[in-house]
Amino acid sequence: MNKTNLGLIYGCIGVVIFAGSMPATRIAINGFSPEYLTILRATIAGLIALFCLIVFCRSTPNKQQFKSLIIVALGVVIGFPLFTALALQTISAARSVVFIGILPLSTAIFAVIRAHEKPKIRFWLFALLGCFFVVFFMLNQAESTSLNIGDLYMLCAIVACGFGYAEGGKLSKDLAGWQVISWALVITLPFMLILSRVYLPANFDHVNSPEILALLYVSLFSMLIGFFFWYKGLALGGIAKIGQVQLIQPILGLILCAFLLHEYVSYQMMIISIAVIFCVAFSKKYA
Repeated sequence: MNKTNLGLIYGCIGVVIFAGSMPATRIAINGFSPEYLTILRATIAGLIALFCLIVFCRSTPNKQQFKSLIIVALGVVIGFPLFTALALQTISAARSVVFIGILPLSTAIFAVIRAHEKPKIRFWLFALLGCFFVVFFMLNQAESTSLNIGDLYMLCAIVACGFGYAEGGKLSKDLAGWQVISWALVITLPFMLILSRVYLPANFDHVNSPEILALLYVSLFSMLIGFFFWYKGLALGGIAKIGQVQLIQPILGLILCAFLLHEYVSYQMMIISIAVIFCVAFSKKYA
């Protein structure tokens, strides 16, 4: 199996793991504030990442890699989790998934800026077409087509995440993908430990089992394990090319929204799913 196809497999596994992030975050903020949820998920993942690095890593990043790790941390450890949690205070999980459809395009743009990749024109056509299919469908499923503060938070989240994905994918060519996200988490860990005390609630009486399970999911899977596969996939297959696999994530996310949050799913979703897969296949071909 060639590197691109192997990267595609790793990327798909990462996307499947990430697909539960929005529904899980929506559940978690019923028990935790957006700020405290961001701190908790980074702290839990950071402690596990620290253990992994102590046990399995035999080297430390150099100065240039450390700078890149700071960008990764700002994008995917702090920026995306915080902005999505803030957004989900005012918009539904299904509506938030609208913006995930834009994430592949954001990733590809930053792949050009940061990793100097040069996708073909036809790649951009299929990437934009896939983005259009997802956004058109999701907006037609949403409760409103007008922008509000939650939508603006999601736009900020997509920019932060695309930046963090591209930077991490570039860095994963030198460091193993699991090391990239682990070091990014460890860099933020001292600050998160301090902030966890600052934002500590007076009590946790309002936190129930669903919120705790959701916290564990976004901490272990969305914040750590998913990146093991995702960054390895980006490093093997190319950031812009493998990044298009994310076009499938909104569809998976919508299924989870229906299952976990009992939101309505229409038959049009299957039609869009086929169209999105078509766009993923051709954008991968022409990247």
